[in-house]
Amino acid sequence: MEGELKQVIIIRSDIDMGKGKTVAQGAHASLMSYLETVKSNKGIAASWLESGEKKIVLKIENGEKMQRLAEAFKYKGIPCALVSDAGLTQLPRGTFTALGIGPWKGEDIDLLTGALKLL
Repeated sequence: MEGELKQVIIIRSDIDMGKGKTVAQGAHASLMSYLETVKSNKGIAASWLESGEKKIVLKIENGEKMQRLAEAFKYKGIPCALVSDAGLTQLPRGTFTALGIGPWKGEDIDLLTGALKLL
């Protein structure tokens, strides 16, 4: 496999989540997206595990932008998972909190996430 493999986790910056909640939502996004990659490309999933499981965490301004980004990745055939909150603690049910992308080829992910800032 050519090119660096990575996973990107995007967290909403416009909603008030405690640190623990933020970490939990990012963990949901990471695991869910990894499982999507296993379904679509076991080779990439295995290579990513063997190469150190690189993860990058970015932020996005709102849920609508996050949804559109998820749709763009799905359209391109890149595995991703959009996390919506269960509504049991800090947020209303269905609030989009995080998006996991990949693991996948970094250059493919960067085409759609390059303008986002680190969390």
